Amino acid sequence: MSIRFDRSKFHFGTYILQPYARTERHIRELAECGIDVIVCLNAAADGDPVADKAVLDYMQKYRVGGILTGVLPAWWGGDGDNAGKMAESNPLEKYDEGAKKFIDHPAIWGVDVGDEPSALDFPHYGKVIAHVNRLFPNQFAYLNLYPNYASVAKNTGEETVNQLGTPTYYDHIEEYIKNVPTDYVCYDFYMYSCNPRMAMDNLQIVADACRKTGRSMWIVLQVNSVREEEFMSENQLRFQAYSAMAYGAESIIWACWTGGWWYNNVLDTNGNKTEQYEKLKKVNAELHHIGPAYMKYRRVSTHFIGYPAGHPDVQDVMDKNPPVASLSTGVFMNVESDAPLLAGQMISRSNNTDTALFLCAADDSGDKRPGTVHVTFALQEGYRAFVTTGTDTLGLLPDENGVYHLAIPSCGGVLVEAL
Repeated sequence: MSIRFDRSKFHFGTYILQPYARTERHIRELAECGIDVIVCLNAAADGDPVADKAVLDYMQKYRVGGILTGVLPAWWGGDGDNAGKMAESNPLEKYDEGAKKFIDHPAIWGVDVGDEPSALDFPHYGKVIAHVNRLFPNQFAYLNLYPNYASVAKNTGEETVNQLGTPTYYDHIEEYIKNVPTDYVCYDFYMYSCNPRMAMDNLQIVADACRKTGRSMWIVLQVNSVREEEFMSENQLRFQAYSAMAYGAESIIWACWTGGWWYNNVLDTNGNKTEQYEKLKKVNAELHHIGPAYMKYRRVSTHFIGYPAGHPDVQDVMDKNPPVASLSTGVFMNVESDAPLLAGQMISRSNNTDTALFLCAADDSGDKRPGTVHVTFALQEGYRAFVTTGTDTLGLLPDENGVYHLAIPSCGGVLVEAL
């Protein structure tokens, strides 16, 4: 892993920095929005990935990293027609050629090696990742995977298998773990452009694979819109991020900053801020505040509390992780809510007795009727409760019956520590 990418921190990235948004002002405003890393950065306006040093210098000045694209051979799984052909198209010798032309810079944290490959190409990707990590000792190889709704236009079962290269998405992730030696799994899921109920199943599969293998989970979320007339709301940004954190996500990457795909990106085609800038800045500030306390822990399980029977958001995970009315972890007892709540059970990375819950208010994931989720719980004797929100860290006191009370706004998230 890149020596420049501090994995002890919770990172926030964004996709695509077009040439019209590469002045010093643009990079400063990007940093002020809480972005740590630009993904798929082509550093040069003229297509030469090592020629434009100015933007990299600006990034170094404002402590923003870049994952460089265009240095190494491109690959994208697309509709699956090219599945299994990567080894022939991109032999290892091509990566040697890219490395010879590469000019290092402190702002370059990683190098892009492709996007959404078929599992039929995972064996070759295993060789590519290991090779690239040797060729680029200061960087890491960045690879993003399909979501579980990977499909093509006709969306038949056969075509979905053709795209993923496996019968199921679970098998897709298992094949990745088996063949590709990254210490993270990164995938994209655009909740408000597809079926939102599939999001929890996708999170469950990837998060469980990461837990079993000691890898980090990274996720690409949407700040832009698939429909031109719609803008993602502030709460929709929150729900995407906080629900991912309930599953232990350690890096959140927003698509897109400038033009890349779809509509209503953070900047318009003239490099000016859209209304998404202030929304993202506010949400990222909350995430940065929670991040240091959150990263002291790692996720071990995720639970659905207070979901009524037949709730659509959990339909796809009912059989393997059914909702509960009350949760007890041994330290946290009788965790209950008056509305749907995601609860990520977490334990200390330092192997001490500290434990935590990451709670996401899931009562209004579409931001149609925002309200408040009321949570109650008790603690094992000898523990005290502390809550970190997007703005504060507070000690909690129980009532006369030893019960703690929390009120979480719809789509919001908090970390509750038992210390």
